[in-house]
Amino acid sequence: MEKLVLNRVYRHYKGDEYLVVDVARHSETGEEMVVYRALYGEGQLWARPLAMFFDELEDEKVLKYGQRRRFELVEKRSARGED
Repeated sequence: MEKLVLNRVYRHYKGDEYLVVDVARHSETGEEMVVYRALYGEGQLWARPLAMFFDELEDEKVLKYGQRRRFELVEKRSARGED
């Protein structure tokens, strides 16, 4: 599984971008959940099981959207070339 990087932007395979805020634990199961905020609209806060966050997509979705995983890290650099 890929390493999740907090406070970084990830792109959903359908194109929207999200800021990963933190990892929380489900109160009943103890499952790790990624907490992330939409960088569009009203900036809603979402949670998804960590195990699902980096799911590999089916081949037809990869062909349609051009992305292999459900969420991928967006590598953006500043105007000065810094991360």
